[in-house]
Amino acid sequence: MTKIKVKEEQPESQPSSEPQEVKEAAAPETEMETRLEEKEKEARENYDRYLRLSAEMENFKKRVEKEKGETYKFANENLLKDLLPVLDNLERALEHGREVKNNQGLLEGVEMTFKGFWGVLEKYGLTIIDALGEEFDPNRHEAVMVQEDAQSPPNVVIRQLQKGYWLHNRLIRPAMVIVSKKPEINPEEDPEAQS
Repeated sequence: MTKIKVKEEQPESQPSSEPQEVKEAAAPETEMETRLEEKEKEARENYDRYLRLSAEMENFKKRVEKEKGETYKFANENLLKDLLPVLDNLERALEHGREVKNNQGLLEGVEMTFKGFWGVLEKYGLTIIDALGEEFDPNRHEAVMVQEDAQSPPNVVIRQLQKGYWLHNRLIRPAMVIVSKKPEINPEEDPEAQS
């Protein structure tokens, strides 16, 4: 029986060692599951943060578009506010011109209004292209006609039909001009051709 006891003891000792190994193996699995759960929780939090940031970005884009539209819509507000007194003066000049027989006052009123109007335009960066007497430049001038002129060198602006304007450094309207060209010499009139 002693032998049996020994055999019985061995099986008892083996099963008792297996649960310890199982317990040791179970601990890493529990730790891994815990870490996995933490990472899943972190992933959910990151995804939620991503969704919130995405929504905020969309709202920001919409707000910027709306503000941009408002900016374009009211971009000339300051210019128009500055032009209103000029418009008022022009209306007063017209009323005065209708009432008075002597138009000298009307002329003075319109001249003053023109100066005020031009002052506002200059304030916003408008300048005149002074083309008369300058060499023709297609970047600043629009030639509508070429005319023979013995007194001017060729390719020079001899007459300005409509003023051109710069807005800061940008051409907004070229000057409409007439450009000179060298007169064609008739062989009968040319003294050098007869000799």
